[in-house]
Amino acid sequence: MDIQGAAPAPREIDISGLPMDQAQALVLDELRGLTERSEPFAAILLMPAPPEGRTPASSASAPGTSTADRVRTLKLIRPGLTAHCRGLAFVAPADIPAERAEAIHSGEQLWGCPTMATQDVTAARAWAEARVGTDGAGSDPG
Repeated sequence: MDIQGAAPAPREIDISGLPMDQAQALVLDELRGLTERSEPFAAILLMPAPPEGRTPASSASAPGTSTADRVRTLKLIRPGLTAHCRGLAFVAPADIPAERAEAIHSGEQLWGCPTMATQDVTAARAWAEARVGTDGAGSDPG
C-alpha cells in the first residue's frame, strides 16, 4: 500500500494543564517546529481553563513568556503558518477570559491560517482532519 503523499494526521497539542503563559509559549514552540518541516499540517490545541481564585499574572513567569516575546515569535512564524498550516482548532472552555477568546477567534488576521474554536474536541478533530485532507490541491471548483 502506497501512502506517499498522504496528509499527516493533525497534531494534537494538549496544554490544558499548564498556566496560560507557559501554554502560549509551548504552542508557539510546537507551531514553530511544525512550520520548520515545510509540510502541510493542522493542529488541535487543547487550551487551559482559566485559573480559579488566582491572579492572572504570575511574577514567576518563565523566561521568554512575556506577551512581547510571544508576539515577536508569532510574527516570526506567521509566514510559515500561512504557507503550511491548513488549520488550527482551539478547544477551549466556555468561561475563558475575553482577551483569550478574541485571540482564538481572530483567525487568519492573527495566525495567518484558518482557525476554529469549539468546546467539543471531537468536532475539532474532525475539522482538523478535513483541513489536512484538503491541502489546497484541487479544492477550487471554479
